[in-house]
Amino acid sequence: MKKILVVDDSALMRRVLCDIIEQDKRFQVVEKATNGLEALELLKKNTYDAVVLDVNMPKMSGLELLKELQKNKIAARVVMASTDTKEGAKTTLDALELGALDFVHKPVSALECRRDLFKNRLIQILAAVTESKAPSFSRAFSIDDAKKSKKMVELVSRHAGKVKGNKVVAIASSTGGPKALQSVVPRIPANLNAPVVIVQHMPVGFTASLADRLNSLSEAEVKEAAEGDVLLPGKVYIAKGGKHLKIRSSGGRHVIYYSDEPTREGVKPCANYMYESLSECKYDAVVCAVLTGMGADGTKGISYLKGKKKIHVIAQDEESSAVYGMPKSVAVAGLTNQVVPLEQIAQEIIMNVGVI
Repeated sequence: MKKILVVDDSALMRRVLCDIIEQDKRFQVVEKATNGLEALELLKKNTYDAVVLDVNMPKMSGLELLKELQKNKIAARVVMASTDTKEGAKTTLDALELGALDFVHKPVSALECRRDLFKNRLIQILAAVTESKAPSFSRAFSIDDAKKSKKMVELVSRHAGKVKGNKVVAIASSTGGPKALQSVVPRIPANLNAPVVIVQHMPVGFTASLADRLNSLSEAEVKEAAEGDVLLPGKVYIAKGGKHLKIRSSGGRHVIYYSDEPTREGVKPCANYMYESLSECKYDAVVCAVLTGMGADGTKGISYLKGKKKIHVIAQDEESSAVYGMPKSVAVAGLTNQVVPLEQIAQEIIMNVGVI
């Protein structure tokens, strides 16, 4: 049975969270804390399979606790659960950069928390996080890292040179993805000879903040993809949360459009839709990259795409994945051309599509 620590300043919310978690026989809440300070003392003495952590608390907030855990090199698998995570996309991204593996919206009322949507999502995330082999609190990619990696990018770009054909890069990621993307996107040069389209599983309101953050670290322009955007080489487009991103050929150009079909693989946006839509496009080849994430999103779409187009599939390896679900699924399906550590994903993309 997996041991869980629940940290929340509301007695009612602690009770509700504990009830939800303990309804699943895989989990047991072994400790509760009312603020980050109490949690820090517990984490200094004990090990838990996962920590469910509120953001806004007296004495020490969730973000302050994450900083203390980093400083003291205390390993913990953390899931953020707060009402703040719905409006405070920046706060959530800060938490993910500081080592939290994923987040769940905690509804404002306890009554809403007892609804299936929240309960199922919390249990699904806990199941993935408690199995994670990710190194706890690995540092997020910074502006300094971006400057250092520029030399690597230039070197790889020189070797890549001109690659024949009209190509597109399509990336899928989920749990651990926002942080993983910080190790990939800032290493993509502005003169890449292909557009990059990304489906990261995130709710409405979060993907714009993710795009802004990646844009601030990157040489290539990064944006949340808008309906009607024309795909251009050297630009990075992130699918909007809560809609399915697709691509179609129109008048010799490739254009982004959104559909409002139901969730697929339990997610929206779903990478399978993106990959399947590319089968009808006029690209000569598609370079697919599947990063960390729970579940199997991307596998069916890439399998379908393989029957229609020339593809090259790069999967993140198990050791560098926060959750080895999505990359494992494409590897087990025999669809991968390469399985590489996170740090090498960008250079393999550059080598496969070349520079202008």
